[in-house]
Amino acid sequence: MAKTEKSKSLVIVESPAKAKTINKYLGPDFEVKASMGHVRDLPSKGMNIDIENNFEPTYEISPGKGKVVKTLRDEAKKCGRFYLATDMDREGEAIAWHLKEVLKLKDDQTWRVVFNAITKKDIERAFANPGKIDMDRVLAQQARRVLDRIVGYQISPLLWKKVARGLSAGRVQSVAVKLVVERERQIRAFDPQEYWLIPAIFTTKTSGSDPEAWQKFLDAARDKEKGRTLAEQNKWLSEHSAFRAELDTVGGKKFHADNESQAKAVYESLKNAAFTVKDVQTRRIQSRPGAPFITSTLQQAAANRLGFAAKRTMMVAQQLYEGIDLGSMGSLGLITYMRTDSTHLSEEAVTEVRHYIKTQIGPEYLPEKPNFYAARKEAQQAHEAIRPTDPDLTPNELAPFLNDDQFKLYDLIWRRFVACQMNAAQWDTTRVDIEASASAGVCLYHASGRVQIFDGFTRIWSTPVEEPMLPAVSQGQSLDVVDLQAVQHFTKPPARYTEASLVKALEKEGIGRPSTYASIISTIQDRKYVEKDGRAFHATDVGEVVTDKLQEYFPQIMDVAFTRHMEEQLDKIEEQHLNWVEVLHEFYGPFQKKLEIAVDEMKHAKAETQPSEYTCPKCKAPLEYRFGKNGKFLSCSAYPDCKFACPCDKDGKMLEEEVIETKCPNCGKPLVKKFGRFGPFFGCTGYPECKTILKMDKEGNPLPPAPPPEPTGVKCHKCKEGQLVIRQSKRGPFMGCNRFPKCRTIVSMKLLEKLKDLQEKGKWPPETWEEADIILERKGAKTPRSAAKKTTAKKTARKKTASKKSDS
Repeated sequence: MAKTEKSKSLVIVESPAKAKTINKYLGPDFEVKASMGHVRDLPSKGMNIDIENNFEPTYEISPGKGKVVKTLRDEAKKCGRFYLATDMDREGEAIAWHLKEVLKLKDDQTWRVVFNAITKKDIERAFANPGKIDMDRVLAQQARRVLDRIVGYQISPLLWKKVARGLSAGRVQSVAVKLVVERERQIRAFDPQEYWLIPAIFTTKTSGSDPEAWQKFLDAARDKEKGRTLAEQNKWLSEHSAFRAELDTVGGKKFHADNESQAKAVYESLKNAAFTVKDVQTRRIQSRPGAPFITSTLQQAAANRLGFAAKRTMMVAQQLYEGIDLGSMGSLGLITYMRTDSTHLSEEAVTEVRHYIKTQIGPEYLPEKPNFYAARKEAQQAHEAIRPTDPDLTPNELAPFLNDDQFKLYDLIWRRFVACQMNAAQWDTTRVDIEASASAGVCLYHASGRVQIFDGFTRIWSTPVEEPMLPAVSQGQSLDVVDLQAVQHFTKPPARYTEASLVKALEKEGIGRPSTYASIISTIQDRKYVEKDGRAFHATDVGEVVTDKLQEYFPQIMDVAFTRHMEEQLDKIEEQHLNWVEVLHEFYGPFQKKLEIAVDEMKHAKAETQPSEYTCPKCKAPLEYRFGKNGKFLSCSAYPDCKFACPCDKDGKMLEEEVIETKCPNCGKPLVKKFGRFGPFFGCTGYPECKTILKMDKEGNPLPPAPPPEPTGVKCHKCKEGQLVIRQSKRGPFMGCNRFPKCRTIVSMKLLEKLKDLQEKGKWPPETWEEADIILERKGAKTPRSAAKKTTAKKTARKKTASKKSDS
């Protein structure tokens, strides 16, 4: 007997890629559809939280999701059983609940399925044991969403009024910015302290390793500025049975020299001293492999080893998780779920990787028992670490099916997983004590090095080795000096945060959750609170001003300990059934009072000044720092009587205009180096009569002016008054209206001949923009019929609105 349509089951996942991979594992009785992420959320305009009514949120269908919801509703009508197979984290649980609510699915017909990996085995296991939506997890996610909306929508407008438009605040993002700002100020306030060292290079050879040979080697470096690399130096030392050592004690006391005279006194007494080996100690040590990846450690490793931003890492990991087309094998999920804080590995996964290590790498690399790794207290052990779904699928075998980013990240994950179940690497470390009798007292040098005895896990997961190899030495042996110097050093400030170290700091402090780090780091850059220079984050003027304002009026929100406490409370909603409304009341009471004070008392950033060390070149009054739309600048304290102002750099140093020899191409007057919103440029000294502006190249020289636009004779279809001209950009030539900026029409150069031909035939420009979009083959272009329908619908809507108003 044939089955009815109602016997079919509807499976809903987030993405089409995930749907495609899952679909092949389920039979014809299942229909798999994608929700394309969230289908319902808080509206973007307004807070939409009823604070007086226990923080009740108002949800609506997300913009652009109406068609998706309609499709899902139509499919739901045909099915009698529903499986919500969204991701296994809080966000996925919330999406599942919103789907159930929007589609009005009955509880006895709706099931929740979760799986750690999208493989046949995991999918079949999940559908064989379906569960129900976990409302504690849903409420935990809702509490976070509501709390973040309250902070963002009540503080952000305040920043718009008191600092600058377009800014935002966030419960987690503002604390992340604070970390970068505090580090910036530590670096700025750092006072370098002088100290001296007296390093030496010793050798066991008595010929061919004299100081002249060493110096000749150093002088022969290809790069005279950078000199020989450390690897090159270590190689030379190894070939000449030489090694480095540091002076440790003088006369039984720890050596320390604050200035040149102290260092030189010891150095002079050592210059002609005889050096002998006092003691040699060798011991065997082991280094264990690191734990398998969790979200935060994956982001850190990808940043350090691959140069990937956190956002890029998570995007590529999502692709590997949802499934990659492997040709005849079909679409397959290559890694487990990538949002996890657990280092737990399933027994099945450990068995598979141990078999791979034994058969493919060697039995000597396999420990007797599996390696286990301790997880953080709050880690969810029901989740697994990030690992390959099948260790037999090596990176090289998958390379033909992966793009460059996918291959690099999969290779990283695969290696870390295999390595974590391998034997420890073994090293023989040697410490050598070298003694010399000098007039300053008995001087003791120390040298250390290590030799790898067994590579262990490092065969798969390479680790940098900083300690050099030492030649064979014995107690009482005499050593020759290759090099002995007194070298000046200065203490260094703390390093700026990189993506990897910022993620590590956020995780250590318990700020946010690993799944949110990528979006946090992206947001603070988008808001221009921090900017990257190479890999390092620098706090901007805007970031510092906003941090100071928030720190003054909302110290609790900016407090790391309080942010950590709130994270713990939000976690307890899920784990300990804490009442989410009570958690929000605990936060909102003090917050509301601070907000009222801030609205009344917070001064506008532009009204505040700070003294500087500079004087005005025009009136000799002191210059002071002010804050403007482009950040900090110097302004005369006699303003408005004196209106002198000039830019300054990140450290507050005045950037003075500099007249150069190059003449203005238009009027012949000298050009002057100026500083604007987008950086340095050249302007004419004849300004405002001559408004010539030239860009600057990488070497700081003026670039020639751009050629004038080339007319095409083709009329502009938007303004009907101008004509299209050919302009130049970084990406090449394009066509734009000659009435720019009044008309901002842009058209591809590929269409030039087509438009000329249409204009000759009297078919260009068309009457409406919609018709022009069809000719220009633009995405989303409406046919004349659909455009007419849209216009009619708008007119009908206006009539209905007008009718309602007149009735009222």
